[in-house]
Amino acid sequence: MTIIKGNAVDWLSLAERVTQGYEVGKEEAQRIMRAPNDELLQVMQAAFHIRKTYFGTKVKLNMIVNAKSGLCPEDCGYCSQSIRSEAPIDKYAWLTKDKILEGARESIRRKAGTYCIVASGRRPTHREIAHVVEAVKEIRATTDLKVCCCLGFLSEEHARQLAEAGVHRYNHNLNTSKDNYGRITTTHTYDDRVETVKEAAASGMSPCSGAIFGMGETEEEQVEIAFELKRLGADSIPCNFLNPIDGTPLEGRRELTPVKALKILAMMRFVNPDKEIRIAGGREVNLRSLQPLGLYAANSIFIGDYLTTAGQDQHADWQMIEDLGFEIEECAL
Repeated sequence: MTIIKGNAVDWLSLAERVTQGYEVGKEEAQRIMRAPNDELLQVMQAAFHIRKTYFGTKVKLNMIVNAKSGLCPEDCGYCSQSIRSEAPIDKYAWLTKDKILEGARESIRRKAGTYCIVASGRRPTHREIAHVVEAVKEIRATTDLKVCCCLGFLSEEHARQLAEAGVHRYNHNLNTSKDNYGRITTTHTYDDRVETVKEAAASGMSPCSGAIFGMGETEEEQVEIAFELKRLGADSIPCNFLNPIDGTPLEGRRELTPVKALKILAMMRFVNPDKEIRIAGGREVNLRSLQPLGLYAANSIFIGDYLTTAGQDQHADWQMIEDLGFEIEECAL
């Protein structure tokens, strides 16, 4: 039951209950989304109380390499690499193993503890899986860097091969709610994505799954996504905020404000208190000057560029973390 004083929620008392094992319900999560803007700092303080209980003031950094760009047959409306996109991006087949290994070394130089190997396409071929496996084995043999892969839909066999090679985490985002899914993508279904998250978990890899907010979903659907990720047991939850890239079907769509994005992060922390919440794509263009506040709810960010869009300079991210009095959780060599 939500703790209420008069007409206001006692957010900090609710957060304390969460740290003691209480699970918020959908109605409470929706109250976070609808909290008055003048209560934003109270909401963020409460989210930070939960975040600090489980993660202290450490910030995990993740770095992406776009190992295969464009040429994707899927029609995802937000994506510059999809078949529907007219965005002027670089298109190329797989990077060489040496290029992937150089990305791992760069990840460590940027103080990232997780290296994310991402490839466009519906699902990897046997040859592509073998290519990734070879690179991952070498990365794992020479560093303590954690490796995450995002290669599309997975078969049981491919999931097993990746897990045995040392892939720690597999990313496959739900992207949006089930009810909104058909308005964003038609070449596959929401249930297809759910099954891949389950397949990754069944193989022993840590399931990483999140969403892209600001694609026409309602506040109720934003809450539904948070509870679905909880149900699926996602260990790492990237919260992307739509960056409406010119040339994509969602070009020009701007639904989010910095305050709304912060409420989404806080709600996600209340619903998934002990999970890694990562501020992902669109951070810079949606949170803007309020980026530092996001780390009071989230405990992880991407550093460097995204797949086809530029991220904030790494030194600015390091400085932001230092200015908050937080500490980067670095990878050991």
